Formats: sequence, structure tokens, C-alpha cells
Amino acid sequence: MASPQPTASDRPDTLMWEARAEPGRRQELLAWVEERALPELVGSPGFLAADIYLGGQDRVVAIARFDAGHAPARLPDPPTDVLARSAHRWPFRLHRSVSS
Repeated sequence: MASPQPTASDRPDTLMWEARAEPGRRQELLAWVEERALPELVGSPGFLAADIYLGGQDRVVAIARFDAGHAPARLPDPPTDVLARSAHRWPFRLHRSVSS
């Protein structure tokens, strides 16, 4: 039996991207994200917003949101010499937002 086709409400609309820089090279990775990856995200179809986070162990995380009619864009690969390991990507679908 074939799986049902996903509906628009089932499709991912959010991309979480995380990369870990070589020790002490997070600023270089962050500069690459801001100068190369973010402009590509902003120019992609359906882009709504993105947040950039800095984490422990020289990590940089981007969470980008797209309108429901567009799949999340794929960020380009960062320069490998800055990375401690390859970047990870996860597509998600927004379930709920809460704010004060």
C-alpha cells in the first residue's frame, strides 16, 4: 500500500542548520554564515526570517523559517578547513509558537 502524499500542512517549513568550528575558529564560521549563507537564505523563495545562535564547543546554529508553500532552502556547505565536522541539517514543520 502506497503512503499518502504529504499535504502542504505536513511539509517542512523550517530549517535548523548546525555546524561546529575547529576550536577557536567560531568567529570565522560565523562570518561565513553572515556573509555567504544568510544572503542565500534571504534570497530564496518563501523566506520569512532567520535566527543565528552561538553555542558551546564553537557551534553556530541557524534556524530559518519559510512560508508554508515553500520548502526550506539548503544552506551551502561552509569551508571544510574551518569545520571540526560536517554541518548538520534538519527540516522541521512548525507546530506552535508561543510568546509573551
